[in-house]
Amino acid sequence: MNIDYTVTALMFPAIPLIMAVYSNRFHTLSALIRKLHDEYVFEKHIPPEWEKQLKNLNQRINYLKYSIGASSLGFLFNMSTVLALYLDAIFVARLIFASCCISMIISILLFLLEIFLSTNALKLHLSDMKIDKD
Repeated sequence: MNIDYTVTALMFPAIPLIMAVYSNRFHTLSALIRKLHDEYVFEKHIPPEWEKQLKNLNQRINYLKYSIGASSLGFLFNMSTVLALYLDAIFVARLIFASCCISMIISILLFLLEIFLSTNALKLHLSDMKIDKD
């Protein structure tokens, strides 16, 4: 496969977009953690599934942290690919671009794990409610 600026240009809109999604998710999660913290500290309100929720939130934060880190590495590798192409180091550019793709795949897989944990968190919220099965 020939690699040129067009190939690397394909990643430029995708990587910042996915990083924005991760950042928004992180912001929402941090707001939830702050809310739970305030409820605990100021109102002494302890949700029924407190321990499970804290464990779940901690895992989700870690997955998001590594997702953001992997996508940042992907962006860095993509920029390095452009530099290698500029310097006419085609073989190096191919290796770096492969690293970019691998970083983005890892990032997306970690984000999928966070999504699965997120659905478990919602199940924890519903666990203290009685649901009639008709």
